[in-house]
Amino acid sequence: MTPTTNRTHRPTALPPLDLDRLPALTAALAVRAPAHDRDASFPTEGVALVHEAGLLTATVATRHGGPGAGLADTARILRALGAGDPAVALVAAMTLFVHAAEARTPAWPAAVYGDLLAASAAGPTLVNALRVEPELGSPVRGGLPATTARRDGGHWLLTGRKIYSTGAIGLSRMLVFARTEPGDGEPVRVGTFIVRTGSPGLTVEPTWDHVGLRASRSDDVVLDSVPVPADDVIGLTEPGDTPGARPDPVTGAWNALGLTALYLGVAGAARDWLTGFLHERVPTALGAPLATLPRFQSAVGEIETALIGADTLVDALAARVDAGDPEAVEQAGVAKVLGTRAAITAVDQALTLTGNHGLTHANPLQRHYRDVLCNRVHTPQDDSVLTATGRAALARRFTSDMSNPPAPKGD
Repeated sequence: MTPTTNRTHRPTALPPLDLDRLPALTAALAVRAPAHDRDASFPTEGVALVHEAGLLTATVATRHGGPGAGLADTARILRALGAGDPAVALVAAMTLFVHAAEARTPAWPAAVYGDLLAASAAGPTLVNALRVEPELGSPVRGGLPATTARRDGGHWLLTGRKIYSTGAIGLSRMLVFARTEPGDGEPVRVGTFIVRTGSPGLTVEPTWDHVGLRASRSDDVVLDSVPVPADDVIGLTEPGDTPGARPDPVTGAWNALGLTALYLGVAGAARDWLTGFLHERVPTALGAPLATLPRFQSAVGEIETALIGADTLVDALAARVDAGDPEAVEQAGVAKVLGTRAAITAVDQALTLTGNHGLTHANPLQRHYRDVLCNRVHTPQDDSVLTATGRAALARRFTSDMSNPPAPKGD
């Protein structure tokens, strides 16, 4: 679509949500995942399967004709997709998060969101927020973006570069975080500009060459005076004392728990391959499968225990977030730290148990390991969570001490 697209149409029926298809969908994605990883090719057909099952629009609000899925269902979806192909899961997650945020706190111009829903009814329609820049890094840590928006009649003209733009070549809409250029006494403002794929001046540069999530095609997006209609902006405000694109707490909880579920799905796939391998591997000297040895049984027990604990924590907090529990929102970052550690450690232990077999390209375990490492880079990152959690714990102790001073000693 271009900025001049007719904006009067309204969405038809969205694909019905079918969570019962998740196991079959996981299996179908897993068949294609090795080739996409090897070629670093975008998993277009996998995204189409996710769309057909109604998963890309699962979080569209009921007032818009969507299922209105909450975080608990979203975690279930992302865990299943992550077990099949985490690249498909990641681009789906970004779209699900966008619809979920609009369901909670409407911010899109009504006509523009109506266009998005119409496109989503017609076929796979991916959306992602592009915020990371070469100089700025992630704006959640503060700072003004270098990407600028200049007024030109009835349009904004966007210029800049966004990096690590997940699913860039497959996106229908790009939500570009940018700052306005001051003029005529107007202050600098920051906001999110809705850019349509195919807009003049928009280029995707194939820069993504990571060891993990290779098929996510998280390439650079270059904007050279890309026109955006004047009203196609979300949250245009003055930056305040600490500029940046920090999410509200509930949005942060969705990101933390949803993405943790995704990577726990990767770890679950690694565990499943490991258990199959241990049953099939029969060393000549042993004359029985490795699965019969107590050493391997105990090691698999360690993996299973860690994953059960992390899955249970994520699911429990997700349900509490859906119920409006503010304490669960605050604990989501901690769950991401624990879940990330459990997922990475589980796959690492599986590699230790299988040796050369696990590191062979013909087997998926090495791919699962490369992919599961990527959860560390997603917001919130461990250092931010641990610092905030530590400060809160110290503050509670200080407040408690001040509220309960020691009794004065007698003479």
